[in-house]
Amino acid sequence: MPPDQWPDPVNRAFKRLNEKVYVPMQGPSELGASGKLANWDRTADLGRIAVPTLVVGAKYDTMDPAHMEKMASQVKRGRYLFCANGSHLAQYDDQQTYMDGVTTFVRDVAAGRF
Repeated sequence: MPPDQWPDPVNRAFKRLNEKVYVPMQGPSELGASGKLANWDRTADLGRIAVPTLVVGAKYDTMDPAHMEKMASQVKRGRYLFCANGSHLAQYDDQQTYMDGVTTFVRDVAAGRF
């Protein structure tokens, strides 16, 4: 989507972005970035995460949804939520899927079902 069509909250957030901090920290999934985190890989440590973890992927995100799903499977108590109509801001552009998924996850954790 062209930037002039982005939702107002997104445009306001970008206006307040501190590029001196944000840009150097971009990782490999950040639109081909070459920041300090471009080669940072903690994949081998995912299996050490023992707390319930929800990993969210979205069809139009800069993060590969298949990679996000794989990450969820590597966390001990991971769950994957796919937002078919979402982007990097799935909580905004695929609200129903996102909120239903987060709500179900929180309720399952609170009830000890996860």
